[in-house]
Amino acid sequence: MSQTHIWLRAETKPQEQRTALTPTGAKTLIDAGYKVSVEQGHQNIFTIEQYRAVGCEIVSEGSWPQAPKSAFILGLKELPEDNFPLVHKHIYFAHAYKEQAGAEDILSRFKQGEGALYDLEFLVDENQRRIAAFGYWAGFAGAALGVWAWANKQLGKTALSPVCSFSDQEKLISEVSGLLTQCKHKPKVMVIGAKGRSGSGAIGLAKALQLNTIEWDMAETAVGGPFEQVNDADVLVNCVLVNQDLPPFVTLASLDTAERNLSVISDVSCDPYGDYNPIRIYNHCTTFNEPTIEVIPQPNSLHLIAIDHLPSLLPKESSEDYGQQLVPYLASLHDLSLPVWQKALDIFHQKTTNL
Repeated sequence: MSQTHIWLRAETKPQEQRTALTPTGAKTLIDAGYKVSVEQGHQNIFTIEQYRAVGCEIVSEGSWPQAPKSAFILGLKELPEDNFPLVHKHIYFAHAYKEQAGAEDILSRFKQGEGALYDLEFLVDENQRRIAAFGYWAGFAGAALGVWAWANKQLGKTALSPVCSFSDQEKLISEVSGLLTQCKHKPKVMVIGAKGRSGSGAIGLAKALQLNTIEWDMAETAVGGPFEQVNDADVLVNCVLVNQDLPPFVTLASLDTAERNLSVISDVSCDPYGDYNPIRIYNHCTTFNEPTIEVIPQPNSLHLIAIDHLPSLLPKESSEDYGQQLVPYLASLHDLSLPVWQKALDIFHQKTTNL
């Protein structure tokens, strides 16, 4: 049997320091008999020396098109824009199955090159649950930015200036904690979707800062919104993954009350372009460079955070967590008939049949 070969390509999306495979994960695969090639890249939170030390082959950045045809090309975010046919089997978040802009172009390249896409979003177990997700650290980072913005507003500062990634969670907690010590009181944080992956991350951040929390999940939202109770919190963190139409959690009318304490909403779910968005008070995502939208102006202003790659704020922890979930499945790539790989390939074929 030929040796299974995984080729970790360098990420090219601006500010994306996360990786689908950490040095620890690479060592696990090498110990299992796999060959692992890693592209040199300036963005990865882990150094190329860490990969070299565990036995990876080091290759030049962007050289994956020249990889052996049998290699699996592994990444996280989108491929660099180009038009040459794709001949390899790729594993990454392609964002190409829901009629996104440019989706047909990328899928056509796979069809032309007779390659295949095993989309990370569609790798699921027998219960149709994703085998690996960044949810916990999305919630953690989203809650941290929400509390950070609240504290800044208490201190008369801009809600949030441009933010950059942190080398580890302790530095992020220290940054926010330092601001809170200057405030007259600590905020009350409400998390909707508290029992999910993202919600548990938001609760984890609140506990790390010893904040009072209100934890809602399906039972509390079943009656349908909008919910006046959110106005009692200082920070609302929305972590609900919505896949059906339901009444919004908040509206501009429900937030228009003199009794509102709510000052910041961090919409971790972040779906301003979808039909099912329960936070229907904004129409575009925010970024690390421009983190907030002022939804309601002074005197009782309300700011909203809607960053769609929150785990990038903590690339080390989020990569380690994701890798621990993903590597056991990567270690089964020698058998593509296994359900997790076969189902992903079936979806790829469904989406490319009519191109």
